[in-house]
Amino acid sequence: MTPAPPVAPAPVAGPPTLAFGAPAAAAAAPQGAAPGPGPQPVPGPAAGPAAGPAAGPGWAEAGAGAGATPPPGSPPGYGPPQGYGGQPPGYGPPPGYDGQPPAQPPAQPRGEANPAQAAMIGLLNLSCLGLGYVLLRNWVGAALCWIATAALLVMALPADVDGVPQGLLIGYGVFLLAVAADGARRGLRATLRIGAAFRRLALPLALVLLAVPAGGSLAYGAARDEAKQQALLEQLAAADALVKSAEGLPFDKAEPTFRTALTAYEDLGTKHAGSRAGKLVPARLDTYYETLSAPYTEKKYCAAVPQLTHLRGLPDTVDKTLLGTRPAKTDEPLAHSLYECGAAALGVATSAPDARESFNKLLGDFPKSSHAARVAPAVEASIKTRSSALAGSAEPCDTTAELRVIRASVDGMPDPSLENAGDQVAAAVQKGDFACGTDQFKDKDFKSALDTMTAYAKDYPTSPQAAHARSIAIAAEIAEEEADAGKKLPPADVPGGARMVMVVSNDGPGEVELLYTGPMTGKVTLKACGTCTKYKTPLLVNSPKIKACTGPASKYPKATLLLPAGNYHFLQKRAAGTSSAGDTKSSKAKIEPGYSYTNCLYVTSLY
Repeated sequence: MTPAPPVAPAPVAGPPTLAFGAPAAAAAAPQGAAPGPGPQPVPGPAAGPAAGPAAGPGWAEAGAGAGATPPPGSPPGYGPPQGYGGQPPGYGPPPGYDGQPPAQPPAQPRGEANPAQAAMIGLLNLSCLGLGYVLLRNWVGAALCWIATAALLVMALPADVDGVPQGLLIGYGVFLLAVAADGARRGLRATLRIGAAFRRLALPLALVLLAVPAGGSLAYGAARDEAKQQALLEQLAAADALVKSAEGLPFDKAEPTFRTALTAYEDLGTKHAGSRAGKLVPARLDTYYETLSAPYTEKKYCAAVPQLTHLRGLPDTVDKTLLGTRPAKTDEPLAHSLYECGAAALGVATSAPDARESFNKLLGDFPKSSHAARVAPAVEASIKTRSSALAGSAEPCDTTAELRVIRASVDGMPDPSLENAGDQVAAAVQKGDFACGTDQFKDKDFKSALDTMTAYAKDYPTSPQAAHARSIAIAAEIAEEEADAGKKLPPADVPGGARMVMVVSNDGPGEVELLYTGPMTGKVTLKACGTCTKYKTPLLVNSPKIKACTGPASKYPKATLLLPAGNYHFLQKRAAGTSSAGDTKSSKAKIEPGYSYTNCLYVTSLY
């Protein structure tokens, strides 16, 4: 059934009609109308011929017949245009779609899944260069790859000993895996604008480009290893400089520096033995031993002792494997140095270390060495040489002082091999003491002679020279007050021949000691006179004449001297404060054969 042709609408007077929907197209376009396709029938009941033109503007009801009269009082309105079957316009389909709503534009069809292409894109991204994103035209992703790689290079280069922080490497690795996975996902169905020839080469190229991170890692590792090698070589050079700076200094000051250098050598030789610096450590240790052994080579034995002791004791603090046999090679030089240092210190009071210290260390640490066997003979020879020199020595006191030092050293050495040396040095010191006191008296050093000979008589009471030492001490004491008494050394033996009697009386308060020297030397002590008083000094005007010892003989304490003939010097010594003229008084007397003598001792005072 063919639909009836549409009826042209009648012209409507009044304002134009506004309605929602597509306007009806007339068969003949009105004036100025643009040509276009003819009107299409509208689905629905066929519209009959129009009964006539509309009566006038107003509301037309759906389905109203021709000639309907609008209700009175209704305002003019816009009714539906003619030709729509009396239905009000709506959102109907536009003409030309057979009454169906237009469909949405069809989606761009996606390519088929291509695993090889996905792997290629992922591998290209895994090369650190973001090339997979470049093929996908994903410039943001490519830029992120470039930025991440550039940041890693900035932080990693130049390579140093510490390298890149572990966290940064882990983060960068996770980032590479993420962009590789993302690139593979995007490239699985993507359409790439590359030629077939390039497509065939892309996957092998991606595999080859994996060498970029691997090669970069290897190159960075090599650079870092080289940086470590250089740092270790710098440590080695610094240790060498320390050894050089401490060379020639006293060992007590240089030892901390040597220890620091040795610690560096040990660290390099044990923890970094395979490094270039570590392989040089054995040669450096040889140099270290040679440097500290230099005093021994130069025959500075005492200076060599602490340094060789240090070298020998290194196995206690340094790796024994690293040191090897070097410490054992110091035994002979150290034993030799100890002997030479101890021998040189025999008799030297100012030596440091003294002979006792050196020899004890030698005998204790190297008892079976050839140098230990030389100690006792060396000590005995030293004693003998000095003892023999006492008789004709110009300075026997100095020689005696040396013997005293040797005796102190021997006394401090408990080794049985030195027992004979102890006896020898004791006898030599005794001999030296007497020789020293005698020399002091001859040199008019009466105070020193008095002290030396007094000590000798006390220290060696059974010595045959004890009596002579006491005589020299008495003569020295008198000579301190009367220098003429020291012109001649008192004889060692008492002269024979006749003796003259001299009776000495004490006519004064307090005990008195009378010393005398001449052909015979000695002293006596007289007790205090209980009834005796002081006499006024004859220097005062109108002083009475002194009449000492004029009372009964029994009144005065007495002493009798038997003296060989000759000139004598006397010195009386009273307790302090008994005489204003002094506590001592010297006098002279000549004893002639055939006479007896009296000597009265009294005290004068100004009061």
